[in-house]
Amino acid sequence: MNVPEDLFYAKSHEWIRPDGETGTVGITDHAQNELTDVVYVELPEIGAQVKAGQQVCVVESVKAASDIYTPVSGTITEVNAALTSDPALINTAPFGEGWIFRIQVKAREEIDALLTPAQYGQEIGG
Repeated sequence: MNVPEDLFYAKSHEWIRPDGETGTVGITDHAQNELTDVVYVELPEIGAQVKAGQQVCVVESVKAASDIYTPVSGTITEVNAALTSDPALINTAPFGEGWIFRIQVKAREEIDALLTPAQYGQEIGG
């Protein structure tokens, strides 16, 4: 499994790439592999105020529907509209073009409390 070193991870298999006051969020390679072929993504609402661990959207595959949780608290500032027409981007590029949303991070310490790449690798048995 691919576990990029520049990300922080939630035990629920979401990742965040911090960039100043914001962060880009998606699901991990492990999660997309477990879901198999993603066929639909219900994106979160721009402007929504969310708390760390809150369910914010749903990803559906041919196998199951899976709730996606925000790894940190903040305000949703952008969603990846490309997923509406091509949800399979989550499978083909989970750490790139398959990102799900961007968030204005409320508290940087929440990012620091997430799993490091090494910790996440252990979590998934890597």
